[in-house]
Amino acid sequence: MKLRTSPGRKGFVAFNYLFLTLLSLLCLFPLIHMLALSFSSGAAAAAGKVSLWPVEFNTAAYRNIMNKPEYLAAFGISVQRLVLGTLISLALTIITAYPLSKENRSFQFRTVYAWFFVFTILFSGGLVPWFMTIKKLGLMDTIWALVLPGALSVFNVILLLNFYRGLPKEIDESARMDGAGHFRVLWSIIVPLSKPALATVGLFTMVMHWNSWFDGLILMNRPEHYPLQSFLQTIVIQKDMRFISAEDIELLKLISDRTSAAAQIFVASVPILIVYPFLQRFFIKGIVLGSVKE
Repeated sequence: MKLRTSPGRKGFVAFNYLFLTLLSLLCLFPLIHMLALSFSSGAAAAAGKVSLWPVEFNTAAYRNIMNKPEYLAAFGISVQRLVLGTLISLALTIITAYPLSKENRSFQFRTVYAWFFVFTILFSGGLVPWFMTIKKLGLMDTIWALVLPGALSVFNVILLLNFYRGLPKEIDESARMDGAGHFRVLWSIIVPLSKPALATVGLFTMVMHWNSWFDGLILMNRPEHYPLQSFLQTIVIQKDMRFISAEDIELLKLISDRTSAAAQIFVASVPILIVYPFLQRFFIKGIVLGSVKE
């Protein structure tokens, strides 16, 4: 029997579609405007003529940033940070969440350790002790200063251990009866079953590393060691003239600081825009699974 849809229900659904469409357009507007700005001439951008379509189309801004060795070097450092940071963070999160997902009878003092991690969410030592610790460890001005301090996110640990708890306990018990140890169970059974949660945690970690700029400014002593977002901060916000060359002055006839900044910001956004669609199908499932118990 087919259920009838009331006029009120149809109106509610139509309103939701309209509202979400408008909200999506509002989210896309800054990105489209930035893209149009990057392909416009410097004069048109300075005059405020650019909205959603390029004015006096040219690719000078992209040719300019691709010829900047400082930009390409910062891009490479960010890619290196992204790969190392994501792999290390996933490994640490997996081996931390697995024992914390066990019952107290299987892992003694499990609750004590769990509250120890939760305590770090509520309280922190502050910026100065954080900086002094990294300096004393000799990590300053190295890629490890950008990777190791934030390698373990407690939020990701909680997300993953809740996912582990949602898995049937019989899987672990049967593997243990067959003689498998904890590491064999974890890497051969639990991790393959945790792809949605791992994809979600990995996406969070990738976005965090790619968008971080503050730690690069503090922990890198030389500008040539800046990751991409720290480099963009010096260009777009501080307008550091050390990165302006003689060739850039010639290009000012075709571009401006607005078009150049828009092109650099858009190029910096491309990697995450490419990766997200491949992980999006795991995203919602990884967030929800393990959060609700029957």
